Amino acid sequence: MEFLTAYQKLVADSLKHLNQGKSPEGLYQPIDYLLDLGGKRLRPVLVLMACEAFGKKAEAALPAALVVEVFHNFTLMHDDIMDKASMRRGAQTVHEKWDINTAILSGDAMLVQAYIFLNGYESKLFQSLTTLFSKTALEVCEGQQYDVDFESRDDVRIEDYLEMIRLKTAVLVGCAMQMGAAVGGATSKDAQQLYLFGEQLGIAFQLQDDYLDTFGEAASFGKRIGGDIAENKKTVLVHLALRNSTENQQNELQKWLSETPKDETEKIAAVTKIFKETGADEATLSLVQQYTQQAFNALEKVALNLEMKQRFVAFGNWLMQRTH
Repeated sequence: MEFLTAYQKLVADSLKHLNQGKSPEGLYQPIDYLLDLGGKRLRPVLVLMACEAFGKKAEAALPAALVVEVFHNFTLMHDDIMDKASMRRGAQTVHEKWDINTAILSGDAMLVQAYIFLNGYESKLFQSLTTLFSKTALEVCEGQQYDVDFESRDDVRIEDYLEMIRLKTAVLVGCAMQMGAAVGGATSKDAQQLYLFGEQLGIAFQLQDDYLDTFGEAASFGKRIGGDIAENKKTVLVHLALRNSTENQQNELQKWLSETPKDETEKIAAVTKIFKETGADEATLSLVQQYTQQAFNALEKVALNLEMKQRFVAFGNWLMQRTH
């Protein structure tokens, strides 16, 4: 979408060489390395969009946009350690390029930097933004812990999984929307309704990510295809496959998800086949559409003009149809 380009450039220019000249280099270089890998910058873009939607220039919300983007990348740096991931956005992860201790400490520094960006806002707005961001940051940690816990549990329901991704992924998208709206001068009611829009969109985003991890293309996705299967992650595809499978398919799927073969190729192919046979792939896409529509329903209740609403709708539709 062309209208996103200006927002993305504003964020990218602000992040470029964020820590250039700072020392010790061993702390700051890994941060700039990760930020320079790019990404879609979806969360900071939503902050800027929400701010402009209520009449202020995007630059007013730039510090808040940097908060969510730096925090998001902090979570990625630490998640990659926990997942033992070797690739991020088509390049080496920080702990692979440097080491685990560096990735832990540089990630910690990013969390602190995220808070520092808020210091320029006036007292009342600063307090509001900090309260929202702190609540969100803790929820993201809760979601990550649930994700870890679920890997060793056999009683996880699809409802539990959806709540986990709401915390781990969606609340930060909601936070981005509400922060931007607050900076833009929105009423508390409208800002909270935009939070709901972002939260539902965030759930749709993660469900789409689950789908792309198995059915995307490695060149555009930026991560290895089938990584969730190889790591025995009980994504929405697994839940839907188990719900709609025969007894033989259930047994086969459970067998594969309890094994860690040296050659993952056969495992990924076998589980992908089960996903297709049970219709888990199409059911996942249906859930993506469902949560996207719920986001649009929340957006309808926000006091915005038609042009601004259409921008958010276009963003949501693009998100639902993305391939990477």
